[in-house]
Amino acid sequence: MAIKKLDPVLIYLVAAFVTSLSTTMAFTTSVIYRVQAVGLDPLQLVLVGTTLEATVFLFEIPTGVVADVYSRRLSIIVGGLLVGLGFMIEGFAPLFAVVLLSQVVWGLGWTFISGANSAWISDEVGVQRATPLFLRGGQLGLLGNLAGIPISVWLAEQSLGLPFIMGGGLRILLVIFLIAFMPETGFQRKPLEERESWQDLWYTVRAGLMHVRQQAVLMTFTLIALFVGFYSEGWDRLGGALLLERFTFPDLFGVEMDAVRWFGLLGFVGILLGLGASEIAKRFVDQNKGQGLPRILQGLYAGMVLGMFLFAFTGNFFLAILAMLSFNTLRTVTHPLTEAWLNQNVPSRVRATVLSMAGQLDALGETAGGPIIGAIGSLRSLRAALITSAMILLPSVPLWGYITRQSKQAE
Repeated sequence: MAIKKLDPVLIYLVAAFVTSLSTTMAFTTSVIYRVQAVGLDPLQLVLVGTTLEATVFLFEIPTGVVADVYSRRLSIIVGGLLVGLGFMIEGFAPLFAVVLLSQVVWGLGWTFISGANSAWISDEVGVQRATPLFLRGGQLGLLGNLAGIPISVWLAEQSLGLPFIMGGGLRILLVIFLIAFMPETGFQRKPLEERESWQDLWYTVRAGLMHVRQQAVLMTFTLIALFVGFYSEGWDRLGGALLLERFTFPDLFGVEMDAVRWFGLLGFVGILLGLGASEIAKRFVDQNKGQGLPRILQGLYAGMVLGMFLFAFTGNFFLAILAMLSFNTLRTVTHPLTEAWLNQNVPSRVRATVLSMAGQLDALGETAGGPIIGAIGSLRSLRAALITSAMILLPSVPLWGYITRQSKQAE
């Protein structure tokens, strides 16, 4: 007897929680593992991210098209399995080559999930109903992060590689759950006799490209995605390393605090701030209003740029922590709002493909910019690398302003 499928909203929210839980378990102390156990220098730290993003760049569009032509559900399941295996590989041995291999495996898995997940839920419940779900899913994801932080800290205190292994195992358990209970009723794939696979793949890619080229705001967004990709490797790979290099981690209120516990505390407080910011966005931001989202995103990116500059320049530990938390809080809100805006501007038939193109542009930026920023960190300083990252992100602010004006004219 076939197992009854569950409500897609429930599946989406459960997956959002468990995905974030497993990812946080793996990565809360990843910088410490890579710096102290593996012994990576700034350039190697960034090359880890470059390997990941190069994998995403190569496979983002092909896997996104698979989700549009064959099955969103299948794409999500295959991706989740690969991500889980990739997490586990990194924790098996503190070797640079093993870390790079893990990035290839879980990066490939991410390309199957990217675009397919939001396209799947949009097809199942409709675009209008899906829009608030993106924010609700983001909130549950933050709760998953909250639960994952103390687990990750405890595991890291046993062995710095253990969080990767356990986080990957949890991700694979989620895949088993999805195989059993995930529905797919809103997506209609072609019958086998009508399907010409390579012709369909090329047609869908071409349709996605044509749609982007015909929309000025989407063309502008491609530039934003590139700048976001260029800057992000500096922050993601070197921000924590700068804290480890520049500061001696103090005790807090008489409690002995080492780097592992401080990183756990920062993650915990950051998630609480992200939850609050997401709730404010959900209640007070009109996600269906044309120019509203771009205007808000412009302000969020401006705040992120200021936060990065403050973090790079300050020599005060607690001010650096404040800047880091502010940046990460603003960044948390940009993801669901950008996703909602993109889904409003892309038709269903090419939605996963266009979303994957956005992901590929981000990956292209990270692949090209990461080694440059890493080299600056190795040859000059980590501070210089982060200042460079902030300068790269700066043009996104006027670009979102342009999208706001274009959206207003179109109404």
